Formats: sequence, C-alpha cells, structure tokens
Amino acid sequence: MAGAVHTRKHGMRKYLLSALALLAIVALVAFIVGNTQAARLGPRTLRIASSAVSATTDYDVSFYISTTGNIGSVSLLFCANTPLINDPCTAPTGLDVSGATVTVQGQLSDLTAASKTANSVLLSRTAQVATSGTLVDITLHDVKNPSQTGSYYLRAQTFSSTDGSGLDNDEGGFAFAIVDAIQLTTKVPPYLLFCSGVTITNYDCSTTSGDYINFGNAAATTTQQASSQFVVATNGFGYGVQVNGMTLTSGNNIIPSLATPDISRPGVSQFGLNLRANSDPVVGADPVGPGIGVPAANYNIPNKYVFVPGDTLVSTTQPENYRKFTVSYIVNVGQGQPSGVYASTLNYICSGNF
Repeated sequence: MAGAVHTRKHGMRKYLLSALALLAIVALVAFIVGNTQAARLGPRTLRIASSAVSATTDYDVSFYISTTGNIGSVSLLFCANTPLINDPCTAPTGLDVSGATVTVQGQLSDLTAASKTANSVLLSRTAQVATSGTLVDITLHDVKNPSQTGSYYLRAQTFSSTDGSGLDNDEGGFAFAIVDAIQLTTKVPPYLLFCSGVTITNYDCSTTSGDYINFGNAAATTTQQASSQFVVATNGFGYGVQVNGMTLTSGNNIIPSLATPDISRPGVSQFGLNLRANSDPVVGADPVGPGIGVPAANYNIPNKYVFVPGDTLVSTTQPENYRKFTVSYIVNVGQGQPSGVYASTLNYICSGNF
C-alpha cells in the first residue's frame, strides 16, 4: 500500500509540472502575438511633398477605419527597420517631426496633436464612436526628412483611450523611400530679333527687301509718300526702337521736319512720319502680329506726322512676340522750296532689356 501511495504522488507532481509548463508557453505566445483583436486599417496612403534627403516638407497620411467603436487617439510612429506594430522600432536618423504642425481633415477633424517626439506624433480627442469606413486624413507640416537615403516606415494605430494606451482598435503600416533628388535644369537663352527694310513678308527677316526710297519729283500741289517696315521680337523684358538721322537736305537747303504731330499740308514744306494706316494721303499700315507693342503716342495718330531725331518710336517692358510695324513717310514742298536733290539717311536702332 505504501508503494502505491508513493506512485500516485509522483504522478501528480508530473501533472502539475506539465500544466505549469503549458501555462508558461501560453503566456509567451500571448506576449509575442500582442493584441490579436486589432483589425487592419482600410485603404491607406502616404504622400510626401519632397523625398529629398533632409528636406523640410509635408507628409499627408490618410486611411480608413475598419472597426466601428470609440476612437480617442491616433498614434503615428516612424521607424527605420519595419512597419510591423509589435516589432521594436528604430528611429530614422535625421527624421524630426517634433516641430511639425498638424492639420486634420476628414471625419475626425477634431483630432489635435497631444504629444510629439522626433519620430512620433500622438493625436487625441474626446473619445467618440467612429464607424467602419470613416476617413482619417492627417497632414504633418514642416517635417524634416531622414538624413540618409533608403526605405522607411510609418506605423498608424487607433485607440479607444485618449492617450494611446491600452489595446489598439485598428493598425497598419506604410512604407516610403528617401532618395537623392533628380535635379532638372535648362536654359532659355535671351534673344532680340530685329530687321528693317522697305518690305518684309510676314515676320520673316530673311525676306527683307530694299533700303532705298525714291519719292520722285516733289511739287507744291501734291504730297509725296512712301513706307518702310521693321519687325521685332524678344524674350527679354521689353525693347525700344529709336529713329536717328536728319530731315531731307540738299546742300544748305532743308525740308523742315515736323516737331509736333500735324496733318499733311501740300504747298507747305514739311517732312514727317508715323506708324499707322493713313487715309490722307493713303499710305502705311497699322502694326500687325501676335505681339503687344504699340507706337509711341506722337507716332500713333492716323493722318498726323512728326519727326524728331532720336525719338523712340516703339517700346515695351514685356517680352514681345513677333510684331511688324510700317513706317509711313510724307514729303511736302512749298512754292519757294529751292530746287535740288534732297536726301536723308535714317537709322532704326532696337535695344533689348535683359
């Protein structure tokens, strides 16, 4: 009998040791698994305005809640090693969200930043029910990116508590990369296109033709007229076109130029020009082309003519697409104008602003 009793006690001891070992294993499994009740976050995105090393930029984090229940806080944790919630988190070198400002949109806009560290932000609100499918959209402004290129991770969790404590409701991870920025540069060289001649086809300076105008024989009863053209274009900050030269002269004799705009007066000695289409006499054309330049005020009056050496005929302070101007000339002589061959040379000078 004594032997039998001894055997039963020994068997009971084995049973107790086995049960304790099983409990230890169960406890270990529970510690490794963590909160097995947490659901995965729904569709989620992470948008970074700049992925350059050490850039100060914005991070926009959005996701949909999977579990209907109270939400009092949301945790955002940045890690360099893994997005898995239960793994240790290594803070990314150089990353700093501690100075970030937070904007929350979507249906949980009452979330506000409760605490921040270099690699974490905790947002809190009065705990209220949020239904499955609720959108959470959080933007972190002025985040400093990690100082090394590579892959990094963000862990997001929602909690019923207002301080991120206890078991989480939903959880999910994001991955993003910090890369060397690709620098793109190009150069638009400055240009100034200008040509003048008696005629120019459309805006093509290669078609410029003529540099001589013969007014013919002048008489006191008629007005002599002619025209020339110039084309201008630039991508600079505008341009100016000046006219230099003298009125028509023959030895010491001159045909006076018009110092102020005036109409054509046959029988009165006068020389002048403008940059408009005229009907008295019929000569010239208005500016044409996609550009915006317009003649200077004194040269922009149809049927009135003027010529002051050195005057600016056209100017702008903006880039100019192709623009063609027609210069209209008139010559009148009085009965007492001395005979002779009268001539003049006019120079049109264009200068660009860069």
